[in-house]
Amino acid sequence: MKQEILEQLNIAWQLFEYHCNELEDTEAMWCGTPNGLQIRKTENTWTADWPETEAYTIGPPSIAWTMWHILYWWGTVITASKEKYIPEKEEIKWPGSVAAAVCEIRDCHDVWVSFLKSLDENELRSGELCRWPFEGKSMYSLALWVNMEFMKNAAEVGAGRFLYAAADAKAAEQLKES
Repeated sequence: MKQEILEQLNIAWQLFEYHCNELEDTEAMWCGTPNGLQIRKTENTWTADWPETEAYTIGPPSIAWTMWHILYWWGTVITASKEKYIPEKEEIKWPGSVAAAVCEIRDCHDVWVSFLKSLDENELRSGELCRWPFEGKSMYSLALWVNMEFMKNAAEVGAGRFLYAAADAKAAEQLKES
């Protein structure tokens, strides 16, 4: 089952890489609505919005926020599983650019894959290493959740790119008409 999980993650990884190809900072920071989740620069650091609700009225997140969210949950899963420590979301910072975020997400991917490969069957069936986002489930369950969450986030990056391209095309058309 470990091999199937890794193959499934690889498919999600390919989608993520596809959607990040030639992704620019301006596009990643763009948010299609005024109230969508965003990464915001405050003095010398970046902070991520945190929704108080998951209602549709909060609007779609920026691609940058989605990338930060990947760093948040994947980094937290790795740290909790390997080091028995659960960092606070405020400890996870936006690295400042798409290139840096992709690099950090690649690191999460590589560390996670190596970690999964290092586990034997008993460890994968055990709940001992699974501490976040749910405690006591098997590592198989956690690995399947990681795949699902990553595929969802990769699709959100793609959806953000489609929205940006459509908004940009509409703005260009309006310029032609005026």
